[in-house]
Amino acid sequence: MNFETLAIRTQTDRTQHKEHSTPIFPTSSFVFDDAEEMRAVFAEEITGNVYSRYSNPSVREFEVKMALLEHSEEALATASGMSAIFTTFASLLKAGDHVLMSQAVFGSTIKLMENFFNKWEISHTNIVGTDLNIWKDGFKSNTKLVYIETPSNPGLDILDLKELAKLCKENNVILIVDNCFATPYLQNPILLGADISIHSATKYIDGQGRVLGGVVCASKELIGTMIPFIRNAGPTLSPFNAWILSKSLETLAVRMDRHCSNASSLAHTLSTNAKIKKVIYPFLESHPAYAVAKKQMKQGGGIVSFELNGGVEEGKKFLNAIEMCSMSPNLGDTRSIVTHPASTTHSRLTSEQRLSVGITDSLIRVSVGLEHVDDITNDILQALEK
Repeated sequence: MNFETLAIRTQTDRTQHKEHSTPIFPTSSFVFDDAEEMRAVFAEEITGNVYSRYSNPSVREFEVKMALLEHSEEALATASGMSAIFTTFASLLKAGDHVLMSQAVFGSTIKLMENFFNKWEISHTNIVGTDLNIWKDGFKSNTKLVYIETPSNPGLDILDLKELAKLCKENNVILIVDNCFATPYLQNPILLGADISIHSATKYIDGQGRVLGGVVCASKELIGTMIPFIRNAGPTLSPFNAWILSKSLETLAVRMDRHCSNASSLAHTLSTNAKIKKVIYPFLESHPAYAVAKKQMKQGGGIVSFELNGGVEEGKKFLNAIEMCSMSPNLGDTRSIVTHPASTTHSRLTSEQRLSVGITDSLIRVSVGLEHVDDITNDILQALEK
């Protein structure tokens, strides 16, 4: 079946009431018919639910859907996007390992490596740019993982996934792709050679700014290494959030079509505005990796970044002049959101780290929502005029 049909028709647990829409299973634990069944389930001799930190029908439906949509063998849901990243790193790494990581990733991911994994004797190297020759030189004998975002946040850098996956396989290294900006509707890293596709489901998968969630999509073998960690450490997705996310997947395709068409229109309009130094959007021909983006993405995504003429004061004036769009650090919402990354989402990074990936003091990120495109565009334009 096609993407939209899988997202809508995949259901895992109907009850005796034969409901059309899968219900929520808000329970902390489960009961057994007799002592032998309880023993056998705990021993994993038969399948069954024990405790919602281990498994839950609502969570399981979300995981099954994500695995199907990402073309992975299995998926593991977590409480947030960052807990998905931490679970993956903590499960796969040990003291002495090395991680090769793009500098152009979410600031919290970099801080996770600097503040926690480094003190556990796990080293990392941040690679600046998308030139695969630079990446090739970054591999070490103890490199265990490569971690990237494509498109990246907020600079929208694009890495060639097929070519990077080849490099990783040559070096026997696991390739992890944060697919949050593209979603499985626009891009499938695993089909392009990646080992793991990871998401903050808080963003486009929910799509309405309601709940936190994360998910890791990978082979059964890799997910199998993560299950003991999540069961013992407990970064578990709640049944309610899982139910919301599973229902949200039913509209992901139609939402992303609208996000992308609105974003493309806005990017083209802003690209001729005299008050803007540069517009960044993967499906603009001016994007340095336009050809790669067209090759591995279905559409250009719902994020537009642009750099104002001027500095931080001009950025503040622009944000303060916004009337309809929201000012928030989130993205992927039905509502359009404007953000100043240098003072918010990436403020914990040094100025050198920010500038190395193109985050200047005047860079603005717009998460283009589902409002009428004219209203979004007019709000941005009037703020630029002011």
